Amino acid sequence: MYSDITINAPDAPAALGPYAQARWAGDLLFISGQLGLLPETGEMASDDASGQAKQAMANIEAIVRAAGLDLQSLAKATIYLTDMNDFATVNDIYAAKFEGMDNLPARACIQVAALPRGGKVEIEAVCHRG
Repeated sequence: MYSDITINAPDAPAALGPYAQARWAGDLLFISGQLGLLPETGEMASDDASGQAKQAMANIEAIVRAAGLDLQSLAKATIYLTDMNDFATVNDIYAAKFEGMDNLPARACIQVAALPRGGKVEIEAVCHRG
């Protein structure tokens, strides 16, 4: 479900602060960083990067669906890791979501000092409608 500007996907965790899960700007949908939080409880899906990455991608997918799009509309993603040693694991999980797609999104992966709620992975994305 969405208004003309913001997205509130019931199958993704609520925002942790004063921001929207996602916001339209013209034909671009900017998706706020998604941690590996379970929508039902707001708790981390796992203590490890693998489980958190899987849940973060599930949260991205839920927001994309609520906006009436699919992962093929994803134009750019940014992955934040607290430990670059988790790169290969997270990359495999991310890659599996786009298997068989011809037009892969652009992407960056950055190591950061810390993430909210002690997270190990956070993923933000930009989608294009049209």
